[in-house]
Amino acid sequence: MSALELLALSPPGWGGLLLKGLAMSMTVAFGGYFLGLLIGIGGAFGKLYGGPVLRDILDTYTTVIRAIPELVLIVLLFYAGSDLVNRLLVLFGSRPVDINGLVAGIMVIGVVQGAYSTEVLRGAIKAINPGQIEAGRAYGMSAGLLLRRITLPAMLPHAIPGLSNLWLIATKDTALLAVVGFTELTLATRQAGGATKAYFLFFSTAGLLYLIVTLLSNVGIKMIERRAYRGMPEVG
Repeated sequence: MSALELLALSPPGWGGLLLKGLAMSMTVAFGGYFLGLLIGIGGAFGKLYGGPVLRDILDTYTTVIRAIPELVLIVLLFYAGSDLVNRLLVLFGSRPVDINGLVAGIMVIGVVQGAYSTEVLRGAIKAINPGQIEAGRAYGMSAGLLLRRITLPAMLPHAIPGLSNLWLIATKDTALLAVVGFTELTLATRQAGGATKAYFLFFSTAGLLYLIVTLLSNVGIKMIERRAYRGMPEVG
């Protein structure tokens, strides 16, 4: 059977399986990235403006997540996290549930991403000129309005490089979910290679798909950068 036949989108080809795997990978990457971004925003403000107890908790969270290899974290969070949720449900009188693999994958990637997003956003907030915050307070802005009108827009240019890297890392971290049996692109590729013994063909194709995702992401990132850096002096 030729390479094109093996990669055909309909049986007996495996191309459809790879594309479904890619779709699942991107779904988990998007969900996990934005969940991590929400955690990161809360974590960054907690570290900067929270009380001592909250800061200690967040310091422990970011230190532990960044210290343990991501593969170990994913296995631990995927299985132990699901078990913990069910134990809590039983404790409160509910029946255990079978947690959807997609939801679990998004939660796992989100928790890992959240630790890194916290540090990226914390650094971006600290890079804001304090005079801008003081001017907003002098105008009588509430904390929410200050956040929406000054803090978030002012920190964005400083945060984009780090957040861009985190997005690209998220797209690749989804491949680690293959070890817990979640059918994303890498596991689909392994299944196709195992069934046909055409490992080089399928893993080369998977690598190409990841590369296409990265190239398209870079285009989107450059568009965001141009918009965020409007009116700012160019460096270099």
